[in-house]
Amino acid sequence: VSIGNICRSPIAEAVFRKLVTDEKLESKWMTDSAAVSDWNVGRSPDARALNCLRNHGIETAHKARQVTKEDFQTFDYILCMDESNLRDLKRKGNQVKDCKAKIELLGSYDPQKQLIIEDPYYGNEKDFETVYEQCVRCCKAFLEKPH
Repeated sequence: VSIGNICRSPIAEAVFRKLVTDEKLESKWMTDSAAVSDWNVGRSPDARALNCLRNHGIETAHKARQVTKEDFQTFDYILCMDESNLRDLKRKGNQVKDCKAKIELLGSYDPQKQLIIEDPYYGNEKDFETVYEQCVRCCKAFLEKPH
């Protein structure tokens, strides 16, 4: 989960979905991404995010959506990108009865210990590539841990 759901979280979602597919684990994982805010609801991911994914042979048809009360009750994990996301999500989660989601930073799984996945929106192609690489490392490590 990220603020607007058009850069970081769609990249993470697409990366995780590809890893799950490659490992033939589709029946075990339901993957989605969402935003903390309602700014970009219905929008496709940023063109630079789509380009970055395409360069790595990954397609996505994701449309931005806002995180819902049901997400906290349905998903086992809600992984987010930075501290402000984490704070907002924990606050929202506390207001949900039967919140079962474990809310964590995706970066907490990074073997290279890069805790925060910075928003590349105001950056360039290289910043999107950095997000992609972080997402690959974190998603792999997350998938390898026992659940």
